[in-house]
Amino acid sequence: MPHLARIVIYPVKSFDGIAVEEAKLLPSGALEHDRQFALFDGQGKILNAKRTPRFHLLRTALDPAVRSLTLMGSGTQRQFQLDADRAALDEWLSRFFGLAVRLEENEANGFPDDTLARGPTVISSATLSDVTSWFDGLSLADIQRRFRANLEIDGVEPFWEDKLYSEEGRGVRFQIGQVLLEGTNPCQRCVVPTRSPETGIRYDEFAAVFEARRYETLPDWATRSRFDHFYRLAVNTRPVAGNSGTIHVGDAVSIID
Repeated sequence: MPHLARIVIYPVKSFDGIAVEEAKLLPSGALEHDRQFALFDGQGKILNAKRTPRFHLLRTALDPAVRSLTLMGSGTQRQFQLDADRAALDEWLSRFFGLAVRLEENEANGFPDDTLARGPTVISSATLSDVTSWFDGLSLADIQRRFRANLEIDGVEPFWEDKLYSEEGRGVRFQIGQVLLEGTNPCQRCVVPTRSPETGIRYDEFAAVFEARRYETLPDWATRSRFDHFYRLAVNTRPVAGNSGTIHVGDAVSIID
């Protein structure tokens, strides 16, 4: 039986994720607390791990319930209250990244990469296992942290998630528990998966190996027209109008369309 095996939210964009047992789907399509915060530079542009590998050197833990953020990096550890300590937090982060930054919040929509598909990214457990086998010396946990998917589906074959999109402009609806989502497109990857999530050191052949193996293993059910290149993995989603609710680890998963 296909089921939801894992939920991971990333409260601060590009920072560490948190595995949770349940998550609320907001009307915008975002998971509650996922990418709720992001760093911005002095020009008003988002600062993320695409722009600097220093994110990989920073361990973080955010507690949404009490709005506290713990940062561990450069041999120090500090805890900040997100409301009372915001100025001190921005100062600490500015020193760490070597440029002026500020933390901003969007509780309703978050700060997704794909603003047309604000829903959680979806991948299967079997896909992650297969991708792990493509790379010597990398573990399943390492691959999970590199690709940073929100929802992991078990009880299905590798690359099952490629059934969750169709031709451009046509979504595929699927259900997790009582919540409906619509898959939109295979997610285009960036430089982040090529780097160690611990050190930021780049695996030089990562993208080339990935694209070659993705091309070789693309399943028959994948809509090939959505692959202008093969550096794509996981599926972006959007909400179904009027639908919201809470998803739980263990919920049944089924394709509606």
